[in-house]
Amino acid sequence: MTRRVVRQSGDVDADTFRTRVLAVVRRIPPGRVVSYGEVAALAGRPGAARAVGNIMSGCGPGVPAHRVIAAGGRLGGYGGHEHLKRSLLMAEGVAFRGRRVDIGAHQWRARSTRKLVDG
Repeated sequence: MTRRVVRQSGDVDADTFRTRVLAVVRRIPPGRVVSYGEVAALAGRPGAARAVGNIMSGCGPGVPAHRVIAAGGRLGGYGGHEHLKRSLLMAEGVAFRGRRVDIGAHQWRARSTRKLVDG
């Protein structure tokens, strides 16, 4: 069966997007977090937060998927193991305000999108 990819002008195909998402996430330093939506934008598909979540759910241990969170500091999914995601973040020094990450103290901001996705 041949897979058909429908793209909008300027959009990236699914395989390229996945590669870019993984490149972005691998660059998030310990103790920092970024939202699914921000990862999507950095990878070239603004508005594709759900797609980033789907990619994160299939990642192995070499990808720090626990550093990708939902909007507003919520943890979001982690295969139903939110407590594990929280523990991993706390071990990296991430502070919480109730059930949410203290975004002001721990949000990661990429310096160069081109460097993130191209190399």
